[in-house]
Amino acid sequence: MATTQEAPIAVEPNLTADNYGSAADSAYDSEVNSYTTSLASSVTDYKYEHGRRYHAYKEGSYIIPNDEKESDRLDITHKMIEVAIGNKLYTAPIKSPGRVLDIGTGTGIWAMEMGDMHPTADILGNDLSPIQPRWVPPNVHFEVDDVEADWTYSSKFDYIHCRCMGNAIRNWPRLVKQCFGFTKPGGYTEFLDFDLKWASPDNTLPLGSAVLKINSEFIKATRDAGMEPSPGPMLEALVKDSGYTNVHHQRYPLPVGTWPADKHLKEVGAWNYLQCTEGLEAFTYAIFTRALGYTREEVEAMCAQARKDLKNPKMHAMIYLHVVWGQKPQEKGKGVEEAEAPAPEPVAGSS
Repeated sequence: MATTQEAPIAVEPNLTADNYGSAADSAYDSEVNSYTTSLASSVTDYKYEHGRRYHAYKEGSYIIPNDEKESDRLDITHKMIEVAIGNKLYTAPIKSPGRVLDIGTGTGIWAMEMGDMHPTADILGNDLSPIQPRWVPPNVHFEVDDVEADWTYSSKFDYIHCRCMGNAIRNWPRLVKQCFGFTKPGGYTEFLDFDLKWASPDNTLPLGSAVLKINSEFIKATRDAGMEPSPGPMLEALVKDSGYTNVHHQRYPLPVGTWPADKHLKEVGAWNYLQCTEGLEAFTYAIFTRALGYTREEVEAMCAQARKDLKNPKMHAMIYLHVVWGQKPQEKGKGVEEAEAPAPEPVAGSS
């Protein structure tokens, strides 16, 4: 078979060894800087809408802001989940992971705490927005990436952590399969996500309230836009279908407010109330004005009424967090024993 000869790549005539270090070298630096500045601006040239800041990289693929107010809410949500699952960062039975991937790392708070907990592990967090701090543990690194694109990592991971990616993913089966493909044999992947439809144990959600209207219209509009806002209930099936074994699924109630009598659930509810009230405009501005035709003023009026609803002690609202982890089977002939699920510590209300 004949080999196709590639045409030689032409070299800029001014860039020769003879003038390296000369004025031409400075011109080369300037040209390189112009390219890198352009690439950087494609990531950090944030878009502003209704007074909130949104990501620039893959613009429009995520409907929630990436500004400081949203970063504060993300950190509150991190604390809520940590408390809900028993003051843990994860529930999978990992011991001393070598490589760890945190999908959609957000502010990077989980990755940094994981790096402190496992100082010998190499922690990588990715996100559409470079909003993570610069000063981080030495074993923690962040990168801008789109997890729905083809993954190109050179080596696999001992543990992959995927949390709160509802409203961000258009193809969940593909995401889970990519996780499976890049998990080491014997390694684990863990998914933590919500069922966002509000529920009440005693049917105290007032029909026609602003908070229920926001909830139902947000879920419908997000689905109409091609994203799944409530992936939690479908995670177990996705994980099993992708080839994981030893799949473990646990559901945790997340009250909205301090109405539960149980002390643990009361704390979870306090964090959830805070992240809900802080996030009302973040949840609604983009999707309600772009897809549903609301004006900014109408959205703000609805959010103001929803805050009043949330302060009603007679309204006992809650959502659920689903936590699913699975183990990638060992390669045949390795003879390594599969891990068993640890006996879960009792967490109030979990099922």
